[in-house]
Order: sequence, then structure tokens, then C-alpha cells
Amino acid sequence: MLDNLTQRLTRVVKTLRGQARLTEANIDEALRDVRLALLEADVSLPVVKDFLQRVREQALGQQVIGSLTPGQALIGVVHDELVRLMGGEAAGLNLAVQPPAVILLAGLQGAGKTTTAGKLGKLLRETEKKKVLAVSCDVYRPAAIEQLRQVAAQAGIEFLPTDPNDKPVDIVRHATDYARRHYIDVLIVDTAGRLAVDVDMMDEIRALHGALHPAETLFVVDAMLGQDAVNTARAFAEALPLTGVILTKLDGDARGGAALSVRQVTGAPLKFAGIGEKLGGLEAFHPRRMASRILGMGDIVGLVEEARRTVDEGQAKALAQKIKSGKGFDLNDFLEQIAQVRKMGGLSALLDKLPAGLAQAAQQAQGQVDDRTTRRIQGIIHAMTPAERARPEIIKASRKRRIALGSGVSVQEVNRLLNQFEQTQKLMKQMSRGGAQKMLRGLRGMLPGMR
Repeated sequence: MLDNLTQRLTRVVKTLRGQARLTEANIDEALRDVRLALLEADVSLPVVKDFLQRVREQALGQQVIGSLTPGQALIGVVHDELVRLMGGEAAGLNLAVQPPAVILLAGLQGAGKTTTAGKLGKLLRETEKKKVLAVSCDVYRPAAIEQLRQVAAQAGIEFLPTDPNDKPVDIVRHATDYARRHYIDVLIVDTAGRLAVDVDMMDEIRALHGALHPAETLFVVDAMLGQDAVNTARAFAEALPLTGVILTKLDGDARGGAALSVRQVTGAPLKFAGIGEKLGGLEAFHPRRMASRILGMGDIVGLVEEARRTVDEGQAKALAQKIKSGKGFDLNDFLEQIAQVRKMGGLSALLDKLPAGLAQAAQQAQGQVDDRTTRRIQGIIHAMTPAERARPEIIKASRKRRIALGSGVSVQEVNRLLNQFEQTQKLMKQMSRGGAQKMLRGLRGMLPGMR
């Protein structure tokens, strides 16, 4: 997301190097690049104009303090303004009401409301220990109710069956009554969408809001919409008192400009970002962290939080002990580490949170070890016997042919995996002996382009 904007801003820093102070001339030149980058990222034109004006006012004439260069000083101003543009501080859900706390999801068809309902329910169940019930008011789209039933089952939350012949307002009244009687903490209401904003949809969503009096009214918008996301957001903001926005599909080919536009257009904070189709792919939106990612600074805090949420502590301690002892690191451990990376959203999701310099080195490795390759590696290891996984040195020519046949790959790919594992095993031994310099040299060998 927003890779082009990150690259352009990095170039802005380089062009300002060596200059003693920020002047009107060099600021204007730098902001021309920023303006182009924002527009190419599909940020709304009025938002771009306001943003650049504020950056210019803040940056003009600033003295370079301490070791800061003019480029770093300008990036500091841009960072602060990006944070302000996306809402300042992170805004969580306000569920401090008499149960059930109702969350009403609104948005166009295809924005990902049903999947988001499951993701949000799973998040509340796992992190907040809430008892969650999901209900669908989409009586127009074929199989919409069945889709939510399946999503709710996967998310581990309760689902209330409804009849497509019922009226949406009657459905939500019954759901609210059911939730009260069954001591539900949070009721998530998935509403119907349309291919475009129309009068009937807005009338219906207003009626649902009036019947429910929700604690949270969240607008779900597809980041792929670009400029259309802003127009849709404006229409929903005029129809409903929105309390927050959920931006979906940020991991796709989206230019991501909606993340920078929708807050100013709706006046409602961005509360969550949807990444991927898996039900674990919903992140709390932190403006300060997102601004750092856009500027190539990464989001190490977010990476640590994701690791804490997905990594099994017992397995991590067992692996740490193996590394410390320098013994026992085998292909089962290698397989487990791959599974952990995929659980955290895959290699691409991790790289997105790394600072630009480190991510660039890792991305060169990603060319050889992308998410598709990791699945193939898993297939190769699964085709091995327990003895082969524990002692890879016994895998000779005949065994390699059997493993290649069983996993549907060539013998060369089996050899490549065994070589990668051998390098990793050597690195583990160096770490166990406390050889930091040796470890770095090992990493340079494993990550092409790393010096």
C-alpha cells in the first residue's frame, strides 16, 4: 500500500540533503513531488490542497536543529501532518453501554461487510472475551444470510438465522430481543449493500439505525475504490451519524488514497484496516504507525503486537532453547517457523511493517521466497518421513526423488530447500555461540543484496 508515495518521499529527502535550511524555494520543489505522489495514490484533491498548505506553513523557514538535515526536518513535518490527516490518535470501539452493544455495519455491496463482520466478531471474542452474535439484514442478495452463517462459524461467534422474506427492521428488532434474553455482549448487524448509492438503501439504513440505536455505526469501504470511496463516504456520512470507518483490502493493488481522504470527508475516525481474506486479518488503525509506514519508517510496534497475538509462547521458548544449546534445530522447527510467518499474514505483510532500508534487503530475498514459495516448501517437508525431518543429512538421491514425486516438484527444488535449511542451521549455531558478527555475515549470505 502507498509504495509509490513512500518512494517519492524518500527521493524528497535525498534532494534536500546538503542544504543548510528549509527555504520557500526548496520546500515548493519538494512539495510538488509530494503533491504528485498523493494524487497518484488517489487522495482527494481538496484533501491534497489542504494537506500541502498546512505542511508548507509548518515547514517554511524552520531551522535545522541538531543533527537534523532539511530533508529530515521536512519529513518530520509531513509525518505530523499525515497523523493529523488520518485522525491523530487511535480510536477504539466504544462498547461501554448496557448489553447488547450493537455494531451496525454499512457500505456498498462488495466492500467486504460480511467478511468484516466475522473478522470483527473474532477479534472481540479473542481479545475482549466478548460473547458476540451476528445477524444479517441482507434479504436481497442471494445466499447473503448463508454466507454470514459460514463466516460466523469460522470466527467462532454465534449466528442468528433469519428469513429472507422478513423485513430488515423486523429482523433487527428480533435480534436485539434475542441478544438481551441470551446475555449477548455485542450484536453485529450486517446490512444490505448496493452497487451504487441509492435512495432506497439510504432510507433502509436510516430506519435500521433508528430501530437499533447502535453503540457503533461503522462505514465499511473498499480501498480499491480510489476517488469513488470519497464520494461514497460522503453520502453515508450525510445519511448516518458515523462513529468510525473500516478500510478493507489494503493488501491488494489499492493505491490507498482512501486512507488519507476518508477521515477528513466523513469526520469519523478510521478504526480498523482489513488485510487479506482470512478472519485474523483485521488490524486496529493507528494513524501514527500508518504515517511511519508511509514514510518508510516501518511499524515495528505493530509487528511485535502481531507476533504476540499469533506466536505460540511455548513453541517460541522451546525453539529459543534449541538455538541456545545449538542442538536439535531440524526441519520440523523450520516448518513451524514458516507456519508462524503465514499465520502473521505472510512474508509480504511482515515486509510492509519493516523500515524501508531493512525491507528493501528483505524484499530481494522475497523474490526467491514469496508466499507461494513458502507453500511449496511446506509441501516438500510434508512429503518427508519423520526420520528425514529430524535428520535431513540422511536424505540422499533416492529419497530426494521420492520426496520430489510426493510433493509435485523437481529434485532441484528439494536440493534448494535442503541447502536453505543447512544455511539456517549454521546461522542458528552461530547465534548459540553469541557470534553476532558471524550471524550478520550469515544473513548477508542468505539475503541477496545485503551488504
